[in-house]
Amino acid sequence: MTARSADRARYDRAAAQLDAPLALVDLDAFDANADDLVRRAGGKPVRIASKSVRCRALLERALAREGFAGIMSFTLAESLWLARSGFDDVLLAYPSADRAGYAELAADPGLAAAVTVLVDDPAQLDLIDAARAGGGEVVRVCLELDTSLKLFGGRVRVGARRSPLHSPAQIADLARAVTRRPGFRVVGIMAYEGHVAGVGDAVAGRPLRSRAVRLMQAAARRELAGRRAAAVRAVREVVPDLEFVNGGGTGSVQHTAAEDAVTEIAAGSGLFVPRLFDNYTSFSGRPSALFALPVVRRPGVGVVTVLGGGYPASGAPGADRLPVPYLPEGLRYDAQEGAGEVQTPLLGPPADDLLIGDKVWFRHAKAGELCERFDALHLVEGDSVTGTVPTYRGEGRAFL
Repeated sequence: MTARSADRARYDRAAAQLDAPLALVDLDAFDANADDLVRRAGGKPVRIASKSVRCRALLERALAREGFAGIMSFTLAESLWLARSGFDDVLLAYPSADRAGYAELAADPGLAAAVTVLVDDPAQLDLIDAARAGGGEVVRVCLELDTSLKLFGGRVRVGARRSPLHSPAQIADLARAVTRRPGFRVVGIMAYEGHVAGVGDAVAGRPLRSRAVRLMQAAARRELAGRRAAAVRAVREVVPDLEFVNGGGTGSVQHTAAEDAVTEIAAGSGLFVPRLFDNYTSFSGRPSALFALPVVRRPGVGVVTVLGGGYPASGAPGADRLPVPYLPEGLRYDAQEGAGEVQTPLLGPPADDLLIGDKVWFRHAKAGELCERFDALHLVEGDSVTGTVPTYRGEGRAFL
């Protein structure tokens, strides 16, 4: 029996009395992945990207482990909710235009102490000030450095279009602008190198592409390490008591941690290890989050149909954004139908061994987006469900 077959047997036993569709998290794999992130971070704390987890109980579980500290959130409303729930170090990793949220933040000393907001433009400061509604609390601010690699005089750009602050001088100028305004305090710098941390460099069957990605990433790491260090020095000249410099992501933890200028690492997907993180030379993890769909039809030889399945991930459309049939091994989509909104046909020899009511286990393409489809996660240890916890959705929260 292969390791995957053994996992399937465990999950089938654990979920035998549960009706699918359902989602589970294998806690043994989750904990092993957490330990690996800490090992790769080399002593620097790992801040958990909440969008990749979207379950308070699992955020708490990871933060209870040595080596994790703080949350990186994705909306202001989520940040305030988490802070009110007892999380005392929440970094909002994206700019917000939530005026009501800013009014709440500026009026509450506890929230203002727990939540740090992201700024990369003076206009965002104007919006916050206009939203204060009399709230006088000092707003903690993190500045974001653009990490993209620019080649040929900027005519070629590699990396996400995020912050407009690309040079050390630009981010230092904004730091000065913030310090001149009452009611704000610069406490950190963030720089997320998604083109390194979030792009696989060992794609099966694509050796030339994989080599090109590795060459690009090596060049990007070298360029960013120097520019990030210079940016941190420039900002520290303005803000000597800077609290943190955040960088990295699941795919680049050890590389980013090696930079002296970085004080903490961001990661989240590495806890669940969705399918988009299969193609990396820098690490390998154990898939811990899966969902099961029930077999509801047997249309013919070598075919079964499961209920649901059309759970595509965000990003540029493509086959890699679809969930992948994982257990039993050997199932694939019908090219004419793909993953359906209400039903999904699956092809392959294992279909002939599946009966009506059996479960097919899938892996989502991305991590936390799975939790937008399910109210609860069943927690599996060994071959038993030892707990069930709500996702954000299960708590009635849909932040985006």
